[in-house]
Amino acid sequence: MRTILTVVSGLTLSNLFMTFAWYGHLRNMKSYHWFIAALVSWGIALFEYLIQVPTNRIGSHNLSVGQLKIMQEIITLSVFVPFSILYLKEPFKLNYLWAGMCMMGAVYFMFK
Repeated sequence: MRTILTVVSGLTLSNLFMTFAWYGHLRNMKSYHWFIAALVSWGIALFEYLIQVPTNRIGSHNLSVGQLKIMQEIITLSVFVPFSILYLKEPFKLNYLWAGMCMMGAVYFMFK
């Protein structure tokens, strides 16, 4: 159980960095050239990888690669939806709910 909590915590933190790296520039850097945004995003993504790689290594001792990937996808959706609503000011869409329900089905089958 401790490994799973460590993996969920690590993947959540790495996802916060990833989400900012991939989408944060859409709010704050629209007036900059794309390559400036890419360099800033790469800098942010470095922190994501510094957390994500060891987290996946820790998780691989007790979980399969498929289980790690499905956990990552669920966490990605769980981080992205609030980020898009609160930070990017996107409206909530029912598609988020339907996608989440499909992902929960994937979790069920992957961990079954």
